[in-house]
Amino acid sequence: MSAADRRLEALRALAAKAHEQLALEFGIRLWDGSYVPTDWPPSGLTIAIADEGAIAGIIRRRNPVTIANLWAAKRLDILNGTIFDLVARRPKIHIRQLWSPFNGILALKTALSFLLVSRGGPWPLETIGKDRESDGSAEQNKRNIAHHYDLSNKFYEMWLDREMVYTCSYFHDWSDDLDTTQIQKLDMCCRKLRLKPGEYLYDMGCGWGALSCYAARNYGVKCYGATLSEQQVAYANDKIKRLGLADRVTIECKDYAAIEGVDRFDKVAAIGMLEHVGIENFPTYFKTVHRVLKPGGLFLHHAITRPGKSHSARTGKKRADFAALTRYIFPGGELDYIGRTVTNLERHGFEIHDVEGWREHYQRTCRMWHDRLLERYDEACQEVGEVNTRIWLAYLAACSITFERNNAGLYQTLASKRVKGSVGLPPTRADLYR
Repeated sequence: MSAADRRLEALRALAAKAHEQLALEFGIRLWDGSYVPTDWPPSGLTIAIADEGAIAGIIRRRNPVTIANLWAAKRLDILNGTIFDLVARRPKIHIRQLWSPFNGILALKTALSFLLVSRGGPWPLETIGKDRESDGSAEQNKRNIAHHYDLSNKFYEMWLDREMVYTCSYFHDWSDDLDTTQIQKLDMCCRKLRLKPGEYLYDMGCGWGALSCYAARNYGVKCYGATLSEQQVAYANDKIKRLGLADRVTIECKDYAAIEGVDRFDKVAAIGMLEHVGIENFPTYFKTVHRVLKPGGLFLHHAITRPGKSHSARTGKKRADFAALTRYIFPGGELDYIGRTVTNLERHGFEIHDVEGWREHYQRTCRMWHDRLLERYDEACQEVGEVNTRIWLAYLAACSITFERNNAGLYQTLASKRVKGSVGLPPTRADLYR
């Protein structure tokens, strides 16, 4: 028996013992085509390992980046199911609860047998992106945004809604479809801002222009949008022309902080933009909004958050899984916690009127995005390549699971530029739900 065969036998024995003791509800297919357990049906939920180098890579560096690389390269795959199916069938107990001297020796001997094995390839994420902190410069911000948003408009069209809204949707009923929930979200944003005909709205980080166009068409306002994605600007301007909104909506490729003027806008919306700014640059973000917003004007701040009690929230350091996310998907991205958001708003001259949590809305939104992309898998692979498609599927699934587990949140916070006296808001929230 060759050394490779002995390694395979050792891994098969270890996997069989783990499968039995952990009562796993999925099978394992090894690179020789064999299954663990041996009688596992080929149609059942299965983790497929393509080569022994994948095991060698995991043993050397057991972290999210290694798993992400193997997943992206399809050296680690899920057959007859999705990431959600695998997570739902994860072991009910931790493997450490089953640790024994015998199991430990078997695991150690198996691991040692793979230490000299080449990790093989490919490792595609090593060529995709490096961790880029947000230094606040327009140049760095533009590179970070381009990495995520300039992948392909056609790619995003495959799984976003008709309006191309790439932020949390808003459900009136949990059975609502994606197109419905995104229109409901755009309308709720306009209602919270109490938009009136003739007002001037700054759509900061406007994406593909959905909110600007919706507000102009349905609330009679004039809109200015800024984004650093050239593909988003091209798409938005085509939409503006098609809808005949050129006299009411202007969208430019410009850094959010480079917007000119003082007391220029009646209302400001920043929907899902703070995540790109970076913690060190939060003062610039809030000072910019305060500068361009008229006294008493309303500001709708919509952002993903992390729990305030977490180590990463307290220290500003990224967890390993979030560091992998920012490196390959969301370069420069950092999350706030709602307590600091509220503090920053008050510190920078705003009065807070309303804070609403939408965590469960975002969990469902991300699941819808994942499922829609999976339905268009072959088309997406043709458009942006299989590596990018698999990364985005993992990213969307991870986001949905993170929101479902309450390890991240989403809050809409309504504030006004502080003034003496009334800012003109209704005495209750009843107008939001008419």
